Amino acid sequence: MTDAADRLQARFEQRAARAEALAETPSSGVEPLRFAAGLFRAQARAASGVLQEHGRRGLSGTLEEDLPRVEGALRSVLRFLAESGPLALRDGATSRAAEPPELFAARLRTAWRGGPEERQDFVSHAVLRAYAEALVHAGVELDRPREPGSGRCPACGAPPSISFRRSMPGSDGAARFLGCGLCGTEWQTNRIRCPSCGETDPQRLPGWQSEAFPVARVEACETCQRYVKSVDLSLDGLAVPEVDELRSLSLDLWAVERGYVRLEPGLAGV
Repeated sequence: MTDAADRLQARFEQRAARAEALAETPSSGVEPLRFAAGLFRAQARAASGVLQEHGRRGLSGTLEEDLPRVEGALRSVLRFLAESGPLALRDGATSRAAEPPELFAARLRTAWRGGPEERQDFVSHAVLRAYAEALVHAGVELDRPREPGSGRCPACGAPPSISFRRSMPGSDGAARFLGCGLCGTEWQTNRIRCPSCGETDPQRLPGWQSEAFPVARVEACETCQRYVKSVDLSLDGLAVPEVDELRSLSLDLWAVERGYVRLEPGLAGV
């Protein structure tokens, strides 16, 4: 599993390094970016522990079966949140860290099953990312509810946390992709389609951006009142979508004030 672990570490490190670099630039959300860098590195360490367990006897992709073997690795992310997370998260993570193992496991299982409460539990989501991304990277199918063609992640069934556009050879304009914040999977999608309800009428899919952050925009849907943040990689090839969107949290506030709800919270919990 050494090569797989090295590749996965490199993915997490790329995100962390980008967050650190952006934190040093003007007009950036310094605290969310520094938190993101630390979280990615904590998740990287936990994901390595998951891969080591998979290499020993194999993991099933069913959380209930695998958790006794990977709980120690996943708890390291919880410790990071308790020690170094934003104040709003720190107290909750500290309480979670002191809970008995059966309650810790129950909370993770609830988040893993998905549903309306899933998006409210940032702590469980952050902990589970190490498990989900490690096993997807190792080619293990995850035992989570999936709906093909629904706009959700094809690997784990979670809603996309980010959208981005990338120039493709031979393509007329930039192609649109969605990114999963739970397992790190990226997949191409229609340029004009709401990933929440499937709306395709351009008149009902408004977009907004700010001159201060030209690479980022809000992609909203008037039908379901959901939105995703989008990052244009054709304007900045060094951008890492789920990291770079943290520089434009004012766009999230703007969208929320107008009644839109983000389909899946980003790293800032918005």
